[in-house]
Amino acid sequence: MTKTASSATEVLMAGFGGQGMLLAGKILAHAAMGDGLEVSWLPSYGPEMRGGTANVTVCVSPEPIGSPLITTPQSLVAMNRPSLDKFAPHVRPGGVIVYNATLIDQAPDRADCRIYGVAARTLAEQTGSVRAANFVMLGAWVAASNAIDAASIERAIAEEFQGPKEKFVAGNVAAFRAGMAAVEESR
Repeated sequence: MTKTASSATEVLMAGFGGQGMLLAGKILAHAAMGDGLEVSWLPSYGPEMRGGTANVTVCVSPEPIGSPLITTPQSLVAMNRPSLDKFAPHVRPGGVIVYNATLIDQAPDRADCRIYGVAARTLAEQTGSVRAANFVMLGAWVAASNAIDAASIERAIAEEFQGPKEKFVAGNVAAFRAGMAAVEESR
């Protein structure tokens, strides 16, 4: 299914503030650190609490990471059209682009990348956790990139949502698995 990173990978996760891309990146970074990998997590967001731009670059490597600044990432996870339009042209040839097909009605014009449209909100609703569209997208990226073990992500979700937030673990894991399944079924 998936594996732990044997080589360096970078992913840029982008959307509006409140869509959960920073949290998805944090979960990815947490999972990779739990696997003993080197990680950088570099968020960028506007001053707005919700609705402004928000993105995060996560680098994962078995070797030390030279710089967290990535201008041409290997992968892009885009939650909305402005993010897709802004960042898709910068993904390296041969890379992976996962976009939220619930909000984006047209795939990017990149014949040199593997592209997956995932109905994130619809799948999140089907799992009973409408706010977990970010975890649907994280699952889709994990399946598309094969960069990190799915069990590591699920462990990180459980560790992130402890105490009073523990009630969100099952829904978030279900959403993550739904995203993985969407990509695996589309192959």
